[in-house]
Amino acid sequence: MPLRKKRVSTRPKAVTSNASNALHHYLALYVDYLQRRAFTEHTIASKTASLKRFIAWCDERGLQAPQHITRPILERYQRHLMDYRKDNGEPLSLNARAAYLLAVRSWFAYLAHDNHLPFNPAQHVEPPRTPKRLPRNVLTPEQISQVLRQPNGETPDGIRDRAIIETLYATGIRRYELIRLKLHHIDQQHGSVFIEEGKGRKDRYVPISDQALRWIKKYIEDVRYLLVLPPDDGTLFFTDYGEVFNDNSLQDMVTKYLRLTGIARGACHLFRHAMATHMLENGADIRFIQAILGHTKLSTTALYTHVAMKKLKAIYDASHPAQLGIAGRAHANDEAEARCAPQNVASDLLTLLNDDEE
Repeated sequence: MPLRKKRVSTRPKAVTSNASNALHHYLALYVDYLQRRAFTEHTIASKTASLKRFIAWCDERGLQAPQHITRPILERYQRHLMDYRKDNGEPLSLNARAAYLLAVRSWFAYLAHDNHLPFNPAQHVEPPRTPKRLPRNVLTPEQISQVLRQPNGETPDGIRDRAIIETLYATGIRRYELIRLKLHHIDQQHGSVFIEEGKGRKDRYVPISDQALRWIKKYIEDVRYLLVLPPDDGTLFFTDYGEVFNDNSLQDMVTKYLRLTGIARGACHLFRHAMATHMLENGADIRFIQAILGHTKLSTTALYTHVAMKKLKAIYDASHPAQLGIAGRAHANDEAEARCAPQNVASDLLTLLNDDEE
C-alpha cells in the first residue's frame, strides 16, 4: 500500500480577519512576549488561535484597536461564545469557552501591564466554571487489547499506528508530547522515554513497556525511513505524507481504531486515563502515577481513584464499625490490612485527603 496518499485536510476551518486590523500588531507583540517568557510552542499556538478568533469577531464589528475594546464589548463576546454553534449544531464546550476567554483576558492583562492600555477591560470578565470531572469511559484491559489488534502489523502504516498506540498506553503520554518525540528520546536499553518540555515546560522520564519498545524498534527499522523527508530532524513519528503529526491528524488516526473496536467516544486521552486507572487498580502508589503523568498536583492524579471504588468498598465493609458491629472490628482490621497491603489504595486516598487540608 503506498504511503504517499492524497492529502485530505482534517483541520477545522481557519478563522480569518482583516490583516490591516491593528489588533494583529498587538497580537504579534504578545506572541513575542510569550516567547521571551519561554512558554511552550503548544501553549503559544493555542493562545494565538484563540485570539485570532476574537480578532475576527472584532473585525466583523469594526473594532480595530485595543482602545476600542470595553468591558461591555467583552461581555458581548462572552455571550457570542455561549450562543455559537459548530457545524454539527453543537455548542462550544465549557472548556473551549473558558479557554477562549482566558486567552483574551491574559492578552489584555499584558497590554495593560506594558502600558499599551491605561487599564485592563477584561479584568472582571469571568470565564465559565469548568468543574473537574471524573474520567469517563475508562477502557478495560480487554478493550485496550482489542484496539491494539486493529492496526495491520504487516503494513507500514499499520506498524507505525500500532507503535503509536502502544506508546500512548504504555507511557500515558499526552498527545502533543508524543508528537514531539525524537529518536534520541527513546532509551531501549533502560526501557524509558524522555519527555522534553512537557506541560509546564517540565522534563520528565517515564518507563515504557517492553512490548511498546518492540513495536517502536520495528517501526524505526522497517518503516520510518519510508516516511521521513530530508532534512531529517530526528522526529520519531511521521504521517503518511512524511509530515510531523499535528493534534488533528493524530486524533483522527487513533479515533479510527477506537471506532473499529466499537468505542464511540474519545481518542488519545483514553489511553492516558486507562494507564493511570489500571496501574492504580494493580496497586501502584498514586505518587508514582503522578510522576509518570507529569501532574504538578496530586489532586489531579486523584481523579483516577474512582476506579478503585470496588476495592475501597471492600475495605469499608471489612473495617467500618457501621458495617461490622463493634465486636467484629479487631478481626476485620487484621483482615482488611492483609487484603490491602499490596494495593495501598486506601492509604493513598487518606494521604491525599490530608494533603488537600494543608
